[in-house]
Amino acid sequence: MPRMRLPTVESYNLFGESGDLPDVVHCETIATRSILHNWEFAAHRHARLHQFLLIDSGGGEARFEDQATTLSPQRIINVPIGHVHGFSFIPGTQGWVVTLAAEMVSDALTRGEGIAKTLAEPCVFDAADAIRAIILQIFDEFAGRHFARAQILRGYCGALIGLVARALVETGVAPGERPNSGLLEQFETLVEAHFAEHWSVADYAKALSVSPTHLSRITRWARGYPASRLIHERLIREARRNLVYTSMPISTISYALGFEDPAYFSRVFTGATGFSPRDFRNRVQGKTP
Repeated sequence: MPRMRLPTVESYNLFGESGDLPDVVHCETIATRSILHNWEFAAHRHARLHQFLLIDSGGGEARFEDQATTLSPQRIINVPIGHVHGFSFIPGTQGWVVTLAAEMVSDALTRGEGIAKTLAEPCVFDAADAIRAIILQIFDEFAGRHFARAQILRGYCGALIGLVARALVETGVAPGERPNSGLLEQFETLVEAHFAEHWSVADYAKALSVSPTHLSRITRWARGYPASRLIHERLIREARRNLVYTSMPISTISYALGFEDPAYFSRVFTGATGFSPRDFRNRVQGKTP
């Protein structure tokens, strides 16, 4: 009997776009892209993007894995990196979508506060007035090209992340533990400590006293990717963060990330993002490559 093929879940950056996020944050209305897709978005995931959607009017349905949640006005949707989700919006639905690159999120977080864990699962909840206000401020600043725009956007986005996390905790929406979440959390902690040492999946599995196959099975279930992909993504995310938020030479960044040859680092980065490190930095800084 032939083996049944599971449906493929696409990995997108911005609702079907494959290009990298070229700005501190990306802002658009729900209608902007929904109109192009007949208000329907099939199951997909974002490899390096975290999204917040706020419904202003209309509604529809959000789907996370095999669970469906009704959308209505003044509800906000938290879509973490790597989680499978889809949407069916009522035609004419109005609202806002704030998309943050993974390195933007990690750069805004303070270690030990538990915010990353609070935001790690998709959910829908009632939006407080403060959340709506900060999203409107983000959209207003995003649309302009005033001095210190990037700095102000980073501050606003950090506030949005904090307000959403606070709301999840205060309203009791923050998700509980999922099966094997302890192992996953230990793995992600180890990755934070050793990604620049280029540990292999076998190295992480040995440290966790599990087999490499079991470790990748858990990461596929929870994050949609094998352990090797998550390790690689963490390395690339740190490279992107350094290219965006520091002025270090590219060769210095490559050595700091454990690469012995800057040319090899450039090839790895280009393969992962579609841009050379120099072109990526120029795009973010608004320069012509």
